[in-house]
Amino acid sequence: MSAVVALLGGFPAAPALAGASRPVVRTETGLLKGAEAERVDRFLAVPYAQPPVGELRWRAPRPAVPWTGVRDAAGWGNRCPATVSGNGPRSETEDCLYLNVFRPAGTRAGQRLPVLFWIHGGGLVNGSGNQHDGSLIARLENVVVVSINYRLGVLGYLAHPALTRESGQSGNYGLLDQQAALRWVQRNIGAFGGDPRQVTIDGESAGGFSVCAHLTAPGSKGLFERAIIQSGSCVSQPVSQAEQSGTSIATQLGCADDATAVACLRALTPARLIDGPQYSSFTHGGPVLPEGPGDAVRAGRFQRVPLIVGSTRDEGRTFAQGNLGWTEEQYEGFVRSLYGDKADAVLGRYPWPAAPDQFTSAYLTAAILTDSGFIAGLGGCPTLTFIKDLSAYTRVFAYRFDHRTGPGLRPEPVGYEWGAGHAAELAYLWPSFDNGTPIAPTFDAAERRLAADMVHYWGSFARLGRPQAPFASSWADYNRASRVMSLRAGGRSMMVPVAEMAAEHNCDLWNAL
Repeated sequence: MSAVVALLGGFPAAPALAGASRPVVRTETGLLKGAEAERVDRFLAVPYAQPPVGELRWRAPRPAVPWTGVRDAAGWGNRCPATVSGNGPRSETEDCLYLNVFRPAGTRAGQRLPVLFWIHGGGLVNGSGNQHDGSLIARLENVVVVSINYRLGVLGYLAHPALTRESGQSGNYGLLDQQAALRWVQRNIGAFGGDPRQVTIDGESAGGFSVCAHLTAPGSKGLFERAIIQSGSCVSQPVSQAEQSGTSIATQLGCADDATAVACLRALTPARLIDGPQYSSFTHGGPVLPEGPGDAVRAGRFQRVPLIVGSTRDEGRTFAQGNLGWTEEQYEGFVRSLYGDKADAVLGRYPWPAAPDQFTSAYLTAAILTDSGFIAGLGGCPTLTFIKDLSAYTRVFAYRFDHRTGPGLRPEPVGYEWGAGHAAELAYLWPSFDNGTPIAPTFDAAERRLAADMVHYWGSFARLGRPQAPFASSWADYNRASRVMSLRAGGRSMMVPVAEMAAEHNCDLWNAL
């Protein structure tokens, strides 16, 4: 293990592409010339669909157009349109449906290595595959890694009655992009040495929402063999509500006339669309998602593949920094505004301390957001219930990321303890991930060991269907043990009874409420 941790020590965010080796792969649309660095071949900005521009905006993705000659695949492609955020700079370029392939250097067609297919987070409104360099997992775990871009925000999820009349459905364009990328993998990954029969889909946050949707979407059936949901849930809106929201958005954008709304919306610039009102939810009640993914999971109507499912210990701390410096009265008002006549029960479990400081209100509200899963069912008790629901039908390996003293996503607010907040685990798997401030390069030895363990757990699951890591705690499935893997730094990860975690999150209270 010490040698593996040493390998991880530097955490290069993006290896230099200089070097004599330029691997070439033939895909269905033409030749790609990648680049090799640090024992990994990288093929970047590979088009998996046509640019969704002009008349293709708000339509299902079309197959990529073949090219002649050799396409250079050594540099990252465009991010999909989004405003500036911690997940990346502003982008106004709709030509963005690209994926990236990482494989161990020297891999050849026909080797049939397992494939890890990554779906980025960002609330369905920002983020990109460019944040997630798959070189580390590819090199250490001997798998092929694919990361993707997909349409975001109003460009990716707008539902509108006129769009429905035009194509028989509307909304879910970003989900359709992901399906198109998965089908591209089925047709092409063998040329990179990957095995289309061993695809594991993995996503965090909005990527986790997406994985749940793929488990239940008819068009995703047979496109993967295993799945990982990190800090995700099963969220969607019924088509009637989605179209009502879309009609309101169109009106705010100056496209109120139903007869001309589609042409009016397609004439708007990407800048106008991303700066305007957003919509970021899957739509159920149509061909792409006939029913809500949550309802489908509870009824057992989903692809019953092996799963890793989990969350972070303090999901809400990533969202509660705006709550700094409240008084006790402000905090109590917040709780009463959310829970009405049940507020006293909540305040009894999350009391205001005798010696508060400027962070008290943020930590208390974050604990409530975490334990209740108030934000889209993320973390705490809803995740434990989600794990139980899934385990009634398929094998589930459950985890909670419990390293609470790491660097956090940013160094500010000064003095704020991020804990194991939402997205805190990402830099341990993807050293290139950050929110504008490098994270992985600041890891100490214990955190590098945690990163090594997690890479091994995730990689072995993609290879074998079960997570395991050398010299680390054995990870039993939830179905037999009713235990959850507590991921901790310094080789201290261990299995913990789910009842213990439920008590930590006050699940007796939240389940009753």
